[in-house]
Amino acid sequence: MSAPDNLIAFLQPKIGTEIHVGPWLSIDQERINRFAEVTGDLQWIHTDPERARRESPYRDTIAHGYLILSLLPFLTQSNHPDYFQKNYPGMKMRINYGVNRVRFPAPVVVGSRIRARTILKELEKKDDSVQITYRITVEIENHEKPACVSEFIARVY
Repeated sequence: MSAPDNLIAFLQPKIGTEIHVGPWLSIDQERINRFAEVTGDLQWIHTDPERARRESPYRDTIAHGYLILSLLPFLTQSNHPDYFQKNYPGMKMRINYGVNRVRFPAPVVVGSRIRARTILKELEKKDDSVQITYRITVEIENHEKPACVSEFIARVY
């Protein structure tokens, strides 16, 4: 059997199940400011705590939705060296292929803690790779609504 076939056989029983719950991560103002600087999104709701306390409905600054999205590799721990061999036996590399249906149902107020929960949604063999679709939900500690819900697609070779 080929490496892609072996990976599909390994992952097939996990389709529809939660395969990972990441660690909590605190979102502080420094991280928000660094993201704002890199992306050029300096809107006051992210970068001006005093104005946000006065004018924002959240009474504090909030993280950029795209900051939360960009943290998915960290929150899912999928960039950790040990993760790859444990979860993709026999494969050599993984690339980000895309993201479907991204939504930001609730804001992440500065000082909040977030973590990701990952469900394996689909597998598809693509020549010498396997395309994997995950449903990732970024939850906010002590909040009912999540910060982000998305379908993340990776190709593993």
